[in-house]
Amino acid sequence: MPERGAVPQKDSDAEDAVEQLFLVVVAIDFGTTSSGYAYSFTKEPECIHVMRRWEGGDPGVSNQKTPTTILLTPERKFHSFGYAARDFYHDLDPTESKHWLYFEKFKMKLHTTGNLTMETDLTAANGKKVKALEIFAYALQFFKEQALKELSDQGGSDFENTEVRWVITVPAIWKQPAKQFMRQAAYKAGMASPENPEQLIIALEPEAASIYCRKLRLHQMIELSSRAPVNGYSPSDTIGTGFTQGKEHVRRNRQSRTFMVENVIGEIWSELEEGDRYIVVDSGGGTVDMTVHQIRLPEGHLKELYKATGGPYGSLGVDYEFEKLLCKIFGEDFIEQFKIKRPAAWVDLMIAFESRKRAAAPDRTNPLNITLPFSFIDYYKKFRGHSVEHALRKSNVDFVKWSSQGMLRMSPDAMNALFKPTIDQIVQHLSEVFDKPEVTNVKFLFLVGGFAESPLLQQAVQSAFGSRCRVIIPQDVGLTILKGAVLFGLDPAVIKVRRSPLTYGVGVLNRFVEGKHPPEKLLVKDGTRWCTDVFDKFISADQSVALGETVTRSYTPAKPSQLVIVINIYSSEQDNVSFITEPGVKKCGTLRLDLTGTDAAVPNRREIKTLMQFGDTEIKAMAVDVATSKSVKVGIDFLNY
Repeated sequence: MPERGAVPQKDSDAEDAVEQLFLVVVAIDFGTTSSGYAYSFTKEPECIHVMRRWEGGDPGVSNQKTPTTILLTPERKFHSFGYAARDFYHDLDPTESKHWLYFEKFKMKLHTTGNLTMETDLTAANGKKVKALEIFAYALQFFKEQALKELSDQGGSDFENTEVRWVITVPAIWKQPAKQFMRQAAYKAGMASPENPEQLIIALEPEAASIYCRKLRLHQMIELSSRAPVNGYSPSDTIGTGFTQGKEHVRRNRQSRTFMVENVIGEIWSELEEGDRYIVVDSGGGTVDMTVHQIRLPEGHLKELYKATGGPYGSLGVDYEFEKLLCKIFGEDFIEQFKIKRPAAWVDLMIAFESRKRAAAPDRTNPLNITLPFSFIDYYKKFRGHSVEHALRKSNVDFVKWSSQGMLRMSPDAMNALFKPTIDQIVQHLSEVFDKPEVTNVKFLFLVGGFAESPLLQQAVQSAFGSRCRVIIPQDVGLTILKGAVLFGLDPAVIKVRRSPLTYGVGVLNRFVEGKHPPEKLLVKDGTRWCTDVFDKFISADQSVALGETVTRSYTPAKPSQLVIVINIYSSEQDNVSFITEPGVKKCGTLRLDLTGTDAAVPNRREIKTLMQFGDTEIKAMAVDVATSKSVKVGIDFLNY
């Protein structure tokens, strides 16, 4: 390893020249429920700075990140983001607030929309629709401006966007269109451009976490399974109480927002040998992502063994269960109306729930109180003609009582029941992953992401898998991804092998073979019998792809005299695809090679080389006419076909 402070040498000088242009790497963790950024100067890559504290903040919630909420004026112009957006919206008079456009938890839309395009809409709290691309671009632009301002303030002179390499994290289980959508939104926000795409890296969340976990020292994590005390706390304290104590202990020692990352490989890592496997479970607000990595020594490069899986089992599921509980007590019709008529008070109620949600723990015995906003109590009386107290008495929900101070009083069992469906899904999904043949002998399970702070989730994962592997939680678990994303931006070459999420290929004509090809695919042209619509595979779903790897195929034009050659690129989630007409096959690129204007002496057997290069989250394709070296390039596009 190079000495501390030295920039690791790249393989080629050419690449080195490009690397030096960026003075700083800024990573943005654009989360479902909360977002934040961190940065590191390329001159001192061992220091990672987490963004300034935000104004605002909620009791019981650490505000190193800001809520992913955005407010537009009635004229649809950007107004504010995060706590500022929430508080401003909240203070508006209800007659006024219904004209303002407030969005929260909108990132999930990219995961749940099957046919995402540049035209996909998002719905604001008041029911009005706005293009998703605009909202995402506004949010990214906000972070861009905040980060550049902080860098300029720190450096004393204006910081230019051109000096920054941006990294944006996305869930690994997102489909390709969603990843491309994020890149388009970043271009719209002015972070990078189609002409200069390498200024922006789209990083996968669990990979970023994995990169950070490699650097951990033992004092920076809590091992749930250990019998020996970690950080001087015995395991019985670790779940729940020791977790907070451990954090406090760290927080006192660290007033700064700067984290030192030792340039050595962390101690946990030193226990891993070549070929060892570990699983990273990234549980956030919206999604849970799992990825299985294997170590490749000597540099400790990572190889993805099993393609990222997961689903919408984030902590939002707990909020949804709380909403269902409220519907059960007060009636679905009332809750629906209340959300529309008093959107700001609804947001308030969910904030109150959020801080109590964070107080839930397996061994808790005293009840959790959730304050109901005054307008909830008031509006309910108008709506139903009787009091909230009456509704609670009448409903058959025995775990939830009314306290005289105007609060919902939930027993710990009632709170735990809200977590159960989400946690069960996570454990169930993990069990399925553990049963896969590629996933035998996993040594460690790193639990990261905001939801990993929940002692209930920690205990469930530990009791289900503690006998199979060591369950480990980094200390600042909510910031793990952010810090890993910065490390990734400083050295993108660390991830070496990924699993392709899709099968890629091109549509071609093959000589028709009786008995092998279906008769309806027969095409006779100039006396030659062709089979049409053949899917010629470049790479299969789930196949290992080294980053930067290129796959090449050679084709001959059906007619030597052809002047324009069109090659269509297709993708499918299925492994074995024979024809481009099969269900689920989607066109995602076109290469148009124009051969006019080349010399008359055309060889009678022309060769057209087609190459596909698998990059970070982008894929590029290229066609070359071997005889004339004429070439054409295209990026794979999942949004516009």
